[in-house]
Amino acid sequence: MPISSQAFRDSLRHFPSGVTIVTIKSRETIHGLTVSAFASVSPKPPLIMIAIDQRHHAYNYLEQEGATFAVNILHLDQAELSNRFAWIKDEDRFAEGEWGTAATGAPILLDSLAWLDCTVFGRFPAGTHTIYLGEVQASNVPRPDGPPLIYWNRGYRHLELKGPD
Repeated sequence: MPISSQAFRDSLRHFPSGVTIVTIKSRETIHGLTVSAFASVSPKPPLIMIAIDQRHHAYNYLEQEGATFAVNILHLDQAELSNRFAWIKDEDRFAEGEWGTAATGAPILLDSLAWLDCTVFGRFPAGTHTIYLGEVQASNVPRPDGPPLIYWNRGYRHLELKGPD
């Protein structure tokens, strides 16, 4: 018998993760949400994965034919933008931040640490979520030396960068 959802969450909160904003272009709809379930999958072809809760609006948009998405990796100073895309429901989430588009037309955060612009390569239901594989069509690293925004133990954290010993 598997552990409870609460025990599962209590354990995983101790695993630090980077913070991203996943943006979606589906037909004429633009949407975005804060996501920490992101990982690289393959360099050839260049594939990444995100996991989206099937109860979220993003799931419906990503299920539409021709949907595209971008993963915007956040800088340490972008915690407020992360919160905006996690919690704002009635306002335009894109009213803050410097936004553009790349190859697929999905919004990209121009001053993120890095962004990856993707077409949907595969969809895989997994419990309450769906795993989306994205084939990277374009990418950029606007802030190559910046520290990432990290989420650990129910809060944002930062790396203490030390020089070589």
